[in-house]
Amino acid sequence: MRNALRGLLIVLLAPLAALLLYFAMACLLMAWPLNRDAPREPAVLQAWVLSNGVHTDLVLPLRGHGMDWTALFPPAHALAAPPDARYIAIGWGDREIYLYTPQWSDLSARHALRAAMGRNGALLHVSHLREADLAQGKAYRLPLSQAQYERLVAHVRASLPQGKARPVPGAHYARNDAFYEALGSANLFRTCNSWTGEGLRAAGVTVGRWTPFDFTVTAHLAQEKP
Repeated sequence: MRNALRGLLIVLLAPLAALLLYFAMACLLMAWPLNRDAPREPAVLQAWVLSNGVHTDLVLPLRGHGMDWTALFPPAHALAAPPDARYIAIGWGDREIYLYTPQWSDLSARHALRAAMGRNGALLHVSHLREADLAQGKAYRLPLSQAQYERLVAHVRASLPQGKARPVPGAHYARNDAFYEALGSANLFRTCNSWTGEGLRAAGVTVGRWTPFDFTVTAHLAQEKP
């Protein structure tokens, strides 16, 4: 009887222990960032990381510094992109989570489990933003040199099949956004926030070595109202 109870206790506590270990590793690797001592190049543009408390997006100037994002992600792919948009927000994530959970309250156990196991493909979510739109989430300053920006652009392009943006017909959260087919697959160890962190690391920005949560992406950035 005692052995049976001990076995049941182990079965019940094992998931909690795994969850605590997952969280502890994320925090440890957040506190041990990459690029902390990298040489700093002069910043020539202001970008942002935008967080809604769970998910992070890269927010980049719509045009300038050698990149016109409207050529890759035409405003016509959105239902009604604002004509005065100044930024483009780009996020990567699990296909089913993106398409079937526009609100986190819509998340089902089935979709969560499939996403954790990497059963779905990935999508890019792209929004055309005015400066005032940045106030809808927590905005973190991301000053970039020209070389850093070019590496971040390359990270986004590398997430597209053959570098081409193929929109998902009829998929929108709002009138200013669109979804695109993307390479890879999200899972428990490569989350939507991991993709953001990978881009920052490639660009030479100080960021945690593993970034499964939004706060692990933004821990070394300065929050500021645009």
